[in-house]
Amino acid sequence: MKLLAAILTAVVLAGSALPARAADDTKVKAATEQVEAGARKIGDGKLGPGFEETFKGVGKTIVEGAKYSGHTIKDFFSRVFGS
Repeated sequence: MKLLAAILTAVVLAGSALPARAADDTKVKAATEQVEAGARKIGDGKLGPGFEETFKGVGKTIVEGAKYSGHTIKDFFSRVFGS
């Protein structure tokens, strides 16, 4: 049993002394470059056709949702507190 423990200890120590293999990060670098390029386009205002209309539509949807929520909350408190 002591021999087995000594062998396992030696194997673990030898394995930890070996240099670690580096990970392949080419896919990560390519994806990072793609994100950076897209961010530069957004910063320059070069989004492409249709994006401006889409963002305006999303903004209008948010505004209308906020108005609806405000009316709903107002109606709720009016019913609860009877003002």
